[in-house]
Amino acid sequence: MQRFSEGDRVRVDIPDERDPDHQVYHGEHGRVVAVLSDDADSLTADERDAQLYRVAFDSGEMSDFRWRDLRPPIDDSSQT
Repeated sequence: MQRFSEGDRVRVDIPDERDPDHQVYHGEHGRVVAVLSDDADSLTADERDAQLYRVAFDSGEMSDFRWRDLRPPIDDSSQT
C-alpha cells in the first residue's frame, strides 16, 4: 500500500529530536520524485515499509524517507 505518489507535496515529520535526521529535515517541505521498493517489510512485517519515498526539497537537496516520516504539507503556499 503506497501512501504517497510521485508529484505529491509532503512535509517531513520526525518528532524524535534524538533522531539525527530531525535537525536536518523536520518540518521541511518537498515533492516526492520517486517511489522506490526494497525488502524492509520482511523485517518489520509492515507492508508499508517496502517503499522509500525520494523527496526533492525546495532547496534542491534530495533524501529518502519511509512513510512514517512524511505527512501532507501544512498550508504550503508553494504548491506549484
